Amino acid sequence: MSMRAGRELAVVAWGLVLLAVCAATPAAGGAATTVSAAPHDGQHDFDFLIGSWKIHLKRRIRPLSGSNEWVEFDGTVVCRTIWNGLAEVEEFKVDSPEKNIFIQGLAVRLYNPNTRQWSIYWANSKNGVFDAAPQTGQFEGGRGEFYGQDTLDGRTIYVRFTWTNTASPAPHFEQAFSQDGGKTWEVNWITEQTRTEDSPVSRAQEAHGLP
Repeated sequence: MSMRAGRELAVVAWGLVLLAVCAATPAAGGAATTVSAAPHDGQHDFDFLIGSWKIHLKRRIRPLSGSNEWVEFDGTVVCRTIWNGLAEVEEFKVDSPEKNIFIQGLAVRLYNPNTRQWSIYWANSKNGVFDAAPQTGQFEGGRGEFYGQDTLDGRTIYVRFTWTNTASPAPHFEQAFSQDGGKTWEVNWITEQTRTEDSPVSRAQEAHGLP
């Protein structure tokens, strides 16, 4: 190819680029057609849990072992918010002598307004310390998913918390484990909740004639 022919091709190519740019640029005074949606502020996403609850639980006895044997028991939960919704504290209690199950737990949920994510920390009265790493995640479309890592029988696993039915009187919670890096999940803990009649939220609903 001659140098002149090369220059002519370059001019043509540059002209095509300018045409493409002009076609993609709105006319003067025109408004942009694409508007970015405001990011979701999840500061109050856990407000549905505020108050007192009766809970019915199902726990897989030997998770990730191939066993499908479950145990069921009941307990109570009391949740309160602090820091104007930036944090929530949950007191969890199960006392089931017939099942030989006694659990006193504490969950602390912290909201990071910069990342717009929640971190969930769990402690059990048996050891008196929070888990080494929190579950982290957020709500989208009324569904909350929170992920972390733990160990089970000496092996590292992934842990997933899932909240659904959060706009109903009976929120649903599930915990699941994964031993293949999150490709497959096995549910091992299910919680169904019913708000107690003496809950502050229940009293407020009754005062306003709400269900």
